[in-house]
Amino acid sequence: MKILVTGADGQVGKELQFISQDNLDIDFIFVNKSNLDIINEENVNALFSTLQPDICINCAAYTAVDKAETDVDLCHKVNAMGPLYLAQACANHHKTLIHLSTDYVYNLSLNRPLQEDDETNPIGEYATSKREGERHALAANPATIIVRTSWVYSSFGHNFVKTMLRLGADRDSLSIVSDQIGTPTYARDIANVLVKIAKATQEKADHKYFGIYNFSNAESTNWADFARKIFEIKSIECTVENMTTAAYNAAAHRPLWSVLSKEKIKNTFDLEIRSWTESVNECLGLL
Repeated sequence: MKILVTGADGQVGKELQFISQDNLDIDFIFVNKSNLDIINEENVNALFSTLQPDICINCAAYTAVDKAETDVDLCHKVNAMGPLYLAQACANHHKTLIHLSTDYVYNLSLNRPLQEDDETNPIGEYATSKREGERHALAANPATIIVRTSWVYSSFGHNFVKTMLRLGADRDSLSIVSDQIGTPTYARDIANVLVKIAKATQEKADHKYFGIYNFSNAESTNWADFARKIFEIKSIECTVENMTTAAYNAAAHRPLWSVLSKEKIKNTFDLEIRSWTESVNECLGLL
């Protein structure tokens, strides 16, 4: 099986590169913006024709949530048009697209885990562009799998965990948002799930796999308690003070409720999902 991975320099892309050494039965082809600009339709079609991948896993995304409010054109090109071009290329070659998306498309306060058939209510350029990308991909290629995830971190790249380690080492206290509830998700766990999905769809070629799935680690927390757990694990003496989202006053809207139901993906692909605390312990062991 040949898998084309776009956005290979991102957190999930880097983790896919790492776990590729344990999946030698798969021929991974990793590309980044320097060798595939997904917003260039001609380049996308040319690469597919040359490489003939069996599956494309799209990890490429514009993720600067606040900057997206002013960098609107590029955000929508990457997050909406890029998935469209990839989905069209997959459809032209009768192949599967696995596209990584986000909890931001929901933006619902239901006080229960968010389910894949819940309505979407994105606010902000990043969130709306990601929903557009989902819709474009599903419309262009019936053989599309969308995986929505949340609060992604890794030992690679820039993320909340690494920021807390840096700030916690320099400061005695930090004020962290405590009224956003969700689940931190280890990018390596996402990568493993994406590979499992790819293998399942390739082996059985069953249309029942196509559609939208949620994936995050198990259980939930808030950003302030997430920071406290990071400091506890790494024995960092830094006090965390709770603050509200309103007081943080970011440029872009953040969902207050991002707890995802994982029943569909667990049942469909026979997954066991780790708690977020177990996964962050593993990741911090690498930092």
